[in-house]
Amino acid sequence: MQNYPLVLVPGLMCDHRLWQPQIDAFSSQRSVIVPDLSSCNSVPEMAARALNEVNGDFVLAGLSMGGIVAFEMWRHSSARIKGIALLDTNAMKESKARKSERLHQIEAVRNGDLIRILVEELKPNYVAAVHRADKNLLNTLRQMGEDQGADVFERHSKALMARPESLETLKTITCPTCVLCGQEDELCPVEYHQMMASLIPNANLTVLPDCGHMSSLEAPAIVNSMLADLIERVEKATP
Repeated sequence: MQNYPLVLVPGLMCDHRLWQPQIDAFSSQRSVIVPDLSSCNSVPEMAARALNEVNGDFVLAGLSMGGIVAFEMWRHSSARIKGIALLDTNAMKESKARKSERLHQIEAVRNGDLIRILVEELKPNYVAAVHRADKNLLNTLRQMGEDQGADVFERHSKALMARPESLETLKTITCPTCVLCGQEDELCPVEYHQMMASLIPNANLTVLPDCGHMSSLEAPAIVNSMLADLIERVEKATP
């Protein structure tokens, strides 16, 4: 039975801390890799960076922007990817309304408003109502954003604005796949994930109550269980 590395791709303004519960759960069993995408200027560049950080075949998980990067990784190197978990993400291209919102946020961050954007417009709205008083969670999200900084915010926002649509790509994903989202994900709502799961041939869909956009931190035990099941499916299917 193969022991595949687990590649965990973070979302916008996030780093390894987004996946800390998963790192803790799986790193004793296998190599766990969280690629640093902070210097990348486009989704294809992010995908190339992530692929270069792992040797051979692997199991892949991406949350939000990380899921968008995962689509690009599949397009580029599908033979190496033995299983995929897509969390709180979006396979569609950027809408005009979202582009306008991002441009507003980029301008505000250029003018020194990164902390306000993080505190008022981004991170608190990314979690379920039950978690909006969780100071440890909110502080982790804010600190990740602060540490990434204004330049990364602009680079990655522009990368997301320019991303390709991935709906046709979904139909080509033939490996075992898990699609998961929070019931209260306002950024990438449940219907996005229902559509993705319907287009991927071997996908299982999980919708988590009392969970928003940051499922890896809001519902770590369930996400860990989903990843363990995915890895088991993949490794049982491998001679």
